[in-house]
Amino acid sequence: MNKTNIIGILLMGAVIMLFMYLNQPSAEQQAAMAEKARQEQALAQQSDVNSAAVLTDTIVTPQERQIIVSTIREFGSKDSTGVISLSAPNVRMTLTADSIVGGSVSVSGGTTVALSDILASNYGSLSRGQAAEACANLRKALSDVARYKGFSAHLGGDSTTVRLENSRLALDISSKGAVIARAAVKGYSRFDSTEVTPIEYGADTYGFTLTSASQRFNTSDFFFTVTEQTDSAVTLRLQLGDGASWGIRYTLPADSYLVGMEIIQEGMEKVIPASATTMEFNWKQRMARNEEGRMFEEQNSALYYMNVGGDVDYLSETADDSEEITQRIKWIGYKNQFFSTIFIPDGNFNGANISSTPLKENAAFLKDLSTQAELDYSSSQATPAAFTIFIGPNSYPLLSDLEETVTPDENLHLTKLIPLGWSLFRWINTLIVIPVFTFLGKYIASYGIIILLLTIFIKLILFPFTYKSYMSQAKMRVLAPEINEINEKYPGQENALKRQQESMALYSKAGASPMSGCLPMLLQMPILIAMFRFFPSAIELRGQSFLWVADLSAPDYIISLPFAIPFLGNRLSLFCLLMTATNIIYTRINMQNQPGGNSMPGMKWMMYMMPVMFLFFFNNYAAGLSYYYLLSLLITIIQTYIFRQVVNEEKVRATMKANAKKPKKKTGFMARLEEAQRQQQAMLREQEKQRAKKRR
Repeated sequence: MNKTNIIGILLMGAVIMLFMYLNQPSAEQQAAMAEKARQEQALAQQSDVNSAAVLTDTIVTPQERQIIVSTIREFGSKDSTGVISLSAPNVRMTLTADSIVGGSVSVSGGTTVALSDILASNYGSLSRGQAAEACANLRKALSDVARYKGFSAHLGGDSTTVRLENSRLALDISSKGAVIARAAVKGYSRFDSTEVTPIEYGADTYGFTLTSASQRFNTSDFFFTVTEQTDSAVTLRLQLGDGASWGIRYTLPADSYLVGMEIIQEGMEKVIPASATTMEFNWKQRMARNEEGRMFEEQNSALYYMNVGGDVDYLSETADDSEEITQRIKWIGYKNQFFSTIFIPDGNFNGANISSTPLKENAAFLKDLSTQAELDYSSSQATPAAFTIFIGPNSYPLLSDLEETVTPDENLHLTKLIPLGWSLFRWINTLIVIPVFTFLGKYIASYGIIILLLTIFIKLILFPFTYKSYMSQAKMRVLAPEINEINEKYPGQENALKRQQESMALYSKAGASPMSGCLPMLLQMPILIAMFRFFPSAIELRGQSFLWVADLSAPDYIISLPFAIPFLGNRLSLFCLLMTATNIIYTRINMQNQPGGNSMPGMKWMMYMMPVMFLFFFNNYAAGLSYYYLLSLLITIIQTYIFRQVVNEEKVRATMKANAKKPKKKTGFMARLEEAQRQQQAMLREQEKQRAKKRR
């Protein structure tokens, strides 16, 4: 190799070294590469650990095999062939007379693994994850059996239902938890034409919690066995071994909304110690929507309860609410607008924690309701607790009769479930409106006609007050010219007291009073408010059609707008529109009857605004309510025109003139009023004198 070649090789090496130096990674890049290498090594190690864990979790040890055999023998049920069976969630175990273990374990994906394959670690085509899941399910089943002991035989099973039915209710009673899984009220349908089900699969659950020396047993976790069944009753039991059993018996009488529920037991003192003197009652419900008008249904749905010896109370209808009740409770009910489910124990609840949560964004449901109550319990009693369950409509006559049936010696106040207003308005509804409404309903099929007749009946009751109010207006119209003369004679603010004195003197002589027209109207207000509370709560109107209205208990929307109006919505009720138009006409007629009715433009427009405000207020209310107010206004307008034809204002004037000539004895009120006016006038004169002295 000559000198030139050596120099060339050295130059090439120098170039390569320089290139490598210039392209070597930075310190940050070297650190990142080192970190990546460490992470890959850690992942590889973790994978090895997981693989080892899976291999360990898929092997059943000899000690566990012995536990499986002993557990099946102790807690399983032997059939006629001598095979002992024991079931738990996802696991079914059997043991033959030759001590051969069989059965199966379910894993995700609907796959079933033979228990013999698990014991032999023979998983075939199963993945390592499925094999580990099978072993985990088996171990959990053994743990649950050790925990629940005699109850453990009922941890697994098939959920079946038993049907009890009469002319009013259809009940599906589930073997899982021995609960009413579904209750349909016959003869009623929801806004979407499906059955009304106050209790529905997946939305309602209740159960009892028993406490032993070391464990709590929730009856909702267990699968019961039907031991007795007739057309009207069914009994479901848990056979706990050693002569102990615990169960629930349901009874459904003919033609009734009441369901009897009895807790029945035998030999439970072997399972539950005598020191356990209470048991828990847990009840949760996701209340379903039944009505077309959701807003009003929400406002009339709540959790109700009655304190022993007290009154009925309830949680908020519109907001999250909860309460801890430390005193005894007679009953607890979940009340929808028109239907309720009520648990009434033969004894009492010792106390309860209750809560209510509105579901504003849920189109199908209204509220989540929850109850955790406490009951007296004794493991030695054959029937430690019993209940009457009401599942049905909120009908005032029905609820009133139930009180006589369930507890004849105690007033349950079940009718308080129906919101009929405060005491005065409630009395009007219960003593007048509901009896008349119920009586007419026995003979007339159309509730539109019944509302018409009820309106006429109420108008007849109010007729004396209406006539008195019109006559007062007539007298004021007759005196209007004289009142105007007084106003012109004593103008200005400084003569206000004099004008008032002269006007009162004129009224006194003529036998008229500005207040006499207001008093009859005020006396009518309680009836109007009572009707406002009655119609939205009357289940008799539910589903009843009239003219264009499909349901008198819901808004009669006939107009849908492409936009929403604040406080009104995007739909309009026809009866509400007709009521508003009629109210405007009545307002105009009424203002014409008032003396000086056109002299105050501000008051005039205010009077016309009231009917428009009612449109916003009543648009989402029951069509039956708007229909009633429409009829009431029409009848009032007709009465006004009849009064105008019958009442001769010239005769009224002549009568008033004759009254003015008679010596008038002052009433105590008028004497006190005049004395107060004289004192006020003397005080004003004294103040004027004092101001005159200061100016000097």
